[in-house]
Amino acid sequence: MPRPTIAQLCTGTLTVVVATVALLAVSGATGVFEIMVLVAFAVALGTLATALLMTVARHRPAPPADGRAPARRPEYARQH
Repeated sequence: MPRPTIAQLCTGTLTVVVATVALLAVSGATGVFEIMVLVAFAVALGTLATALLMTVARHRPAPPADGRAPARRPEYARQH
């Protein structure tokens, strides 16, 4: 499995932080166990966000070596 890029890691981390703050603000949890459950859920959500970004990046075609965008064939040229 490929390693996540910096952008994917930042997105996952941001998801964890935002989800934790939002869940704690909305739930009003005060107990240690309640807070642990909410933080664990936020970490799982951030992990899921990173994993989904990795699968999207894997299916995206790589740009050519010279940096130009790949040439796209018109839709009518794809008829069989």
